[in-house]
Amino acid sequence: MTYGTYDEESFEDLIASNLVEHSDYGYLPSEEFDRERGIFPDVVVSFVKETQPEKWEKLETAYKGNARKRFLQDLTSAMEGRGTLELLRHGLRTTGTTIDLAAFKPNTGLNPEVQKRYEANRLGVTQQFYYSTTDPKKSIDLALTVNGIPVATAELKNKFTDQSVIDAKVQYKSDRDSGEPALKFKRGALVHFAVDQDEVEYTTELDGDDTHFLPFNKGHNGGAGNPPREDSHRTAYLWEEVWEKDSWMEILQRFIHIDTEEIRKGGVKVDEEETIIFPRYHQLECVRQLVDAAQENGAGEDYLVQHSTGSGKSKSIAWLVHRLVSLHNDADEAVFDGVVVVTDRTVLDEQLRNTIYELDHKTGVVHAVKGEQGSKSQELAEAIEAGKPVIITTLQTFPHVIEHAKRLPERDYAVVVDEAHSSQSGEMAHEMKQILSGIDIDEDDDAEDLIVKSAETRGNQENLSFFAFTATPKGKTLEAFGTVPEGGDKPEPFHLYSMRQAIEEGFILDVLQHYTTYDTFYNVAKVIKEDPQVPQKKAVKAVSKFLKLHPHNISQKVEIIVEHFREHAQHKIGGKAKAMVVTSSRVHAVRYKKAIDEYIEKNGYNLSALVAFSGTVEDDGFEYTEREMNNGIKESELPSKFDTPEYQVLVVADKYQTGFDQPLLHTMYVDKKLSGIQAVQTLSRLNRTHPGKEDTFVLDFENDREDIYEAFEPYYEKTTLEEATDPQHIYQLESDLNASQIYTQQEVDQFAEAFFSPENKGTEQAHAKLSSLIQPARDRFMVSDEETQDEFRSQLRSFLRLYKFQSQVVNYSDTTLEKLYTFGRFLYKELPRDSRESRVEFNDELALQYYRLEKSDEGSIELDSSGGGVSSPTETGTGSQDDEEVELSTIVEKINEKLGTDFTEADQLFLDQIKEDALEDDHIRRSAQVNTKENFALEFDDVLTGMFIDRMDQNQDLFAKFMDNEEVQEAITKHLRREVYKESQQANG
Repeated sequence: MTYGTYDEESFEDLIASNLVEHSDYGYLPSEEFDRERGIFPDVVVSFVKETQPEKWEKLETAYKGNARKRFLQDLTSAMEGRGTLELLRHGLRTTGTTIDLAAFKPNTGLNPEVQKRYEANRLGVTQQFYYSTTDPKKSIDLALTVNGIPVATAELKNKFTDQSVIDAKVQYKSDRDSGEPALKFKRGALVHFAVDQDEVEYTTELDGDDTHFLPFNKGHNGGAGNPPREDSHRTAYLWEEVWEKDSWMEILQRFIHIDTEEIRKGGVKVDEEETIIFPRYHQLECVRQLVDAAQENGAGEDYLVQHSTGSGKSKSIAWLVHRLVSLHNDADEAVFDGVVVVTDRTVLDEQLRNTIYELDHKTGVVHAVKGEQGSKSQELAEAIEAGKPVIITTLQTFPHVIEHAKRLPERDYAVVVDEAHSSQSGEMAHEMKQILSGIDIDEDDDAEDLIVKSAETRGNQENLSFFAFTATPKGKTLEAFGTVPEGGDKPEPFHLYSMRQAIEEGFILDVLQHYTTYDTFYNVAKVIKEDPQVPQKKAVKAVSKFLKLHPHNISQKVEIIVEHFREHAQHKIGGKAKAMVVTSSRVHAVRYKKAIDEYIEKNGYNLSALVAFSGTVEDDGFEYTEREMNNGIKESELPSKFDTPEYQVLVVADKYQTGFDQPLLHTMYVDKKLSGIQAVQTLSRLNRTHPGKEDTFVLDFENDREDIYEAFEPYYEKTTLEEATDPQHIYQLESDLNASQIYTQQEVDQFAEAFFSPENKGTEQAHAKLSSLIQPARDRFMVSDEETQDEFRSQLRSFLRLYKFQSQVVNYSDTTLEKLYTFGRFLYKELPRDSRESRVEFNDELALQYYRLEKSDEGSIELDSSGGGVSSPTETGTGSQDDEEVELSTIVEKINEKLGTDFTEADQLFLDQIKEDALEDDHIRRSAQVNTKENFALEFDDVLTGMFIDRMDQNQDLFAKFMDNEEVQEAITKHLRREVYKESQQANG
């Protein structure tokens, strides 16, 4: 094929001839098109006669020789009522029979008749498609049909004639009547493409100037557009790959579907809005590549999908799940016995259910675990036992299934994880693999057998495939689920749709486009005569807290926030714009809310604010709750209330910083130190698009532009791993621990045998025995010197953290490591905390002498693709280090030298939700009811870490503090242990 002629007609000829010569299409002249009926009647009738002669005979009998006319009448009537897609998929019901209008490729090769019918499909391409019933001269460049029924149109533009895809879109909007049968929504063609040599866009509904087009491009160099080709146009993939017969028929069968959204007013349904969903290119490519890999590799492989916010992840997951349920290998065997979808998004349940029903017209395929809190784990276990095709469960519920499903027949499972970094960590991933692994616990298994099985289930399982979706993969997520490319040495995402491409294609907004930072300058005075000795590091943090919560600091920032919002943000999005104030602690949020309310009232402004924090906050002798500060609004009602015009500002303390979807959120005021994924997730609350929303704005009191740049850079394009985990690290830590001589191998073996002994598991006597087996090691620790204690505590903590992670990535199957990990978890809880750790707070000892807020920088933070990658956990110790005792005056001097502070207080992390999680766990509740406080602590303290891991993304700061700061961990654990024990006892009566 030559490209010597540079007009639109040659472009059209090129595409049409390629479809005919290479994709089993036939030329279909426009003169044969019936404009009133919106079909090629001869083709439709001949397809039915050839593929279903018995049914046509039935029509002839029923309609007494008038079958053709009556059939075409019934067909056009059904197209008006049910639409093209429904008829192609499920046929036309008439005279008591169903006539197929298309035949789709079977899931297996077991039925050659079905394959024969599929091959009989007649795909047509029409050049200069004259479609109009009112103007005989109007035509569209290309139309694609299946068995005479139009399914797609395309307007082509040749850049060599100074026209582009933009002109094609204008033509569709201004000169194509959506009331014509061939173009009518649902009734006519299902999708309309605007195409030039470089780009493709599409729409599924023509609606004049309101027609909305979406990009259908591959992406290029991490961003939008298409890669160049030496042999053809950049957009040749459209007609060579997407419109190719097998591909195009699969899209019609398995991808296009109709979404129905209820329109509600005052809580009452008043209407429905339908949208035809056609996959974007990256969705189509991703699902197909995952399906092909699973079909070739079978179960046992993991896949990481890095798709940015705005990628349509819910749709991609729905399409993938639908394919995995019916996937067969070359031997016509089902690849998976079931699909488990792990998500915390309730919307995914409904979307999955609706998508699968519309594609297959089958009910009961999707089973969502929705029972009462206490029965969820039982319901989940029963669903797996019953072999439900698709099971949807939450991150929190999934691990509890182990208690109820001790034994499963060997089955292969696909586990689709929504937001992978939320759920693949530590004990939860171990338990997920354990319950689905198909490894039976035999009655005659001894302790050693169970240890081996425990170790085996920590690595990859031959019968489990994880499909993990996330926008911001961490290092450990890349290692756990990533794919090492051929010739490479580090895992990468299996499929990528980058933040940059999403921004450039207009699916999300660039939240760094307008970023203003402020510097805060302080001077603090010591106002007491004494000059006490205080631990330096803790005192610096305490002074920082004093400054951050100081009324003058908050009042000055509140003035800037409210006045900036009124002057620069409130009028945005047609006057609907909203703002979020991100604070560093619950006390901080309480004081901000009070100060904002006071400032608004004092100035008589027509603004209202809400606040979001968990639990009860004590401040200056008063107690505050979220509901009380929001005038009685329930926690569950807060997002919908904030969505109304009544409220403009939301003050948050580690709530609504992840997973909160509010498109009207335009401006964010940040008074909290942010870094890494937390920075990306928090600021990304602004990136949702909305009609009239053209930009976003961030005003940051705490973070430098360089810090924000470094946080976003790894996730702008493909996220890479800085350094892969060295499996030998864990053995070095094991050697160091053994050398400490705090424990003996015999003690480790005895403990492991007792722990894994089936008859002892879960009893009070077992807890007592385990505790006694730990004591010799604890006693040796207690009599060792301070330096040895610090080093051992640090090394043990590092070993536990590293093994918990690395055993997900490296299949050690090493009972020695598993024993030491099990022993070490219990021993670590028994070790006393560093007595030198104590809290330091200042109130009356200090006074704020000088304060100034100053704008330091503004403008766009430009990202590029040269940034570094993300890292995985290492063996670095986290033990206490000496905190030098210095005079309070020295601390004050150092703070003043710094002229500000970067320190923040660790926030509480939805402690009431975690407490509820524990109370809903039958096993924990029963343990509290039958055990002493001491024995209950042994079990509860260990489980609590897993609960924090499950909720880690809801408060990254506190999660890090809980894992790394023993003082914080001890305080939280004691509080929650006491509350759960007390409420469980009370419930027992």
